[in-house]
Amino acid sequence: MAVTKIERALVEQWRDVLSLHARTTCELDRALHPYGIGASDFEVLDVLVEAAAHDPCDTYRVQELSSRVHLSQSALSRLVARLEKDGLVTRGMCSEDRRGVRVVLTEKGRARHAEAQPVQRSVLGRMLNGEAAPERPKTAGEPGAAQK
Repeated sequence: MAVTKIERALVEQWRDVLSLHARTTCELDRALHPYGIGASDFEVLDVLVEAAAHDPCDTYRVQELSSRVHLSQSALSRLVARLEKDGLVTRGMCSEDRRGVRVVLTEKGRARHAEAQPVQRSVLGRMLNGEAAPERPKTAGEPGAAQK
């Protein structure tokens, strides 16, 4: 079955999204490294800070966090364990469901987030506004690719 121009354009657009995500995540990891956190760590802290801004007693279950930060529950559990070891969050049993685990931001976590937030926002602004996003080279057969 022949691939149509529309399909090719759709696939190219999808690959551009993946590429931008990968480049942005790598840049975030590099920029946040001096703060002792990576992009995923910052996302968890950011979600917890946003929740606390609306309600200081607000906490998230690990299951709820996983849908907000787009990590599997097992990957998020390992990340939260690291953040807890570093004193940035605490974990506790969920009162309404003893199987659930709630994650709470600590003062140290709030301070680390406040330190790293300007750096994270700067990277997002730079990467998502296209300043550091060179165009992906075209592969043979794609429209606009160099012909030999």
